[in-house]
Amino acid sequence: MEKDNNDYIQNIRDALPEDGTIADLADLFKMFGDPTRAKILGCLQLRDLNVGEIADVLGMSVSAVSHQLRILRAGKLVKGTKEGKEVKYSLDDDHVTKIMEYGLTHVNEER
Repeated sequence: MEKDNNDYIQNIRDALPEDGTIADLADLFKMFGDPTRAKILGCLQLRDLNVGEIADVLGMSVSAVSHQLRILRAGKLVKGTKEGKEVKYSLDDDHVTKIMEYGLTHVNEER
């Protein structure tokens, strides 16, 4: 019986992602851990916006929003597309939308 249990435990260990992958996953979720960044992602879930529009919606300074957008861009959660002299920001891909949707669903189930 002990050998079966050891095999069972080893199978679970083998199925886990590598430590580097787990660290990257934890870093990804840290991006969502800041309320301001979560609000920015929520805005961009609704439509593409420039930094000034995001600042207006959230009642924040342009520089504060720009700082958070730099972090979100570095985390590959948002992307910017140049339109004339301004940059329109959007969610980087559908995965970000799904993470937001699943997270909100989970939070709202608890209420």
